[in-house]
Amino acid sequence: MASSQPLATSAGLEILSLGGNAADVAVAIAAALNVTEPISTGLGGDMFALFYEAATGQVSALNGSGRAPTCLTLDLLQKNGFGEGTPNALPLPPYHPYTITVPGACAGWCDLIERHGAARLDAHGHGLSLALVLAPAIRLAEEGFPVGPVTAHFWQRAAEQQLKESLNGHEMTIDGRGPNPGEIFRNPGLACTLRSIAAGGKEAFYEGEIAEVIAETVQQAGGCLRVDDLAAHVSTWDEPISTSYGGLRLWECPPNGQGIAALIALNLLEGFDLPANPLANGRLHLEIEAMRLAFADTRWYVADPRMVRVPVAELISKEYASKRRKLIHPKKATIDQQRGTPAAGSDTVYFCVVDRWGNACSFINSNYMGFGTGIVPHGRGFTLQNRGANFNLEAGHPNVLAPGKRPYHTIIPAMITREADGSLFGPMGVMGGFMQPQGHLQVFLALAQGLDPQSALDMPRFCIADGASGGEVALEHGIPAKTIAALTRRGHQVQEVTGWERALFGRGQVILRNPETGVLTGGSDPRADGCAMTLS
Repeated sequence: MASSQPLATSAGLEILSLGGNAADVAVAIAAALNVTEPISTGLGGDMFALFYEAATGQVSALNGSGRAPTCLTLDLLQKNGFGEGTPNALPLPPYHPYTITVPGACAGWCDLIERHGAARLDAHGHGLSLALVLAPAIRLAEEGFPVGPVTAHFWQRAAEQQLKESLNGHEMTIDGRGPNPGEIFRNPGLACTLRSIAAGGKEAFYEGEIAEVIAETVQQAGGCLRVDDLAAHVSTWDEPISTSYGGLRLWECPPNGQGIAALIALNLLEGFDLPANPLANGRLHLEIEAMRLAFADTRWYVADPRMVRVPVAELISKEYASKRRKLIHPKKATIDQQRGTPAAGSDTVYFCVVDRWGNACSFINSNYMGFGTGIVPHGRGFTLQNRGANFNLEAGHPNVLAPGKRPYHTIIPAMITREADGSLFGPMGVMGGFMQPQGHLQVFLALAQGLDPQSALDMPRFCIADGASGGEVALEHGIPAKTIAALTRRGHQVQEVTGWERALFGRGQVILRNPETGVLTGGSDPRADGCAMTLS
């Protein structure tokens, strides 16, 4: 298993040693990450997961994202001076309580165990209880843990920004500041919340005292989330989407997630003979241009498919790619790509697990922008997300805000299988806002080329800013100067990024499984505090 925090990975090992499978271990890690890296994830956010079931060779997709409050409308925003339709209207501030959507993480954790956990797979109904799965996280929250250096850096930054200005934000600090590297942080409020969930399941979160505290806090902050919104929340199991490339098949969750962007880009690149060197300017040029076209489509079409039609099959068809590929100039950047018209027919934590039976879970959980809104339900030890910031406020846009609607979602897990026999190649993911499909593309191509997980994750990356088709391209330190100069000559607007700001390029995890021996090879991103571990 591989995650961005060693203590979270250790929590997963503990559950694996007790007989848990990939689903049980994933939830244990997610809960532990809520404790050890609250700057990125938690019960106040959302989750998505892909699960590969070894017995059937099937991949299933869990959408654990929440929806907008039923009282949140464009009219309400306009009355408060946000969005279109009012004089001097302003965009919705990213940390405003109106950006809070129903937190879907808790239901997602419970639903993953219910469908795929060891207890469900045991014919006798034996297996791990939710209380046992959450026990390592509860212990970490109660006893405290030493904060990792990367986590401490961004926690301190957030304490001076989000948490300082947000309701009850001080509850996630030590006397108003973020913890120092190695300093012990305790979170008794989160321990209490997790104990309630361990005893009462997801109902304990979405009904009763916890739901009341969440709703009361949001309304006190000026938002409109109600207890009825929480009680009505449900996760959904969806058909995953995929495409083939080089003898492998890359699986993603369907919209409202943006994983489709990676599939579109892969289809586009399939028609080019990519240079073998991952850092060659000709290869990076083609990858950047493919992502520009993918974002031009996804930033328009990706929305809640239960509210609007999303032409998924058309967007990821090889035929559509062959038409769009003609827009890529092999020598020159095109920074004003427009969306196509297919024929009718996400600050985050990512981690992955493969168990002894060959089941695999690719899992992602997020608050969105660091601590999300930074608003803390009093005494509960977690912050509330700001996923609603990804709604469009333009009437008629597929992703326009609407009551009960899920927003465009940046967080995306991925799974890779072998095209020949459907066997597991491995779970993978790269966290970090609109970097995520770009990271999926770059890491997948490196793995497909034969690089081991750690080498694929260590490779310097590019990132198109904000997922905008015409955005400036950030290039990570380590890309050769001559390559940067060549990309500039091709017309790309580039900026080299170093130091702490390398977090822009995401933090990934990968586990590959040898189909003959069952041997696992893992990697964990050097841009985070994490590691990959296995039971001996």
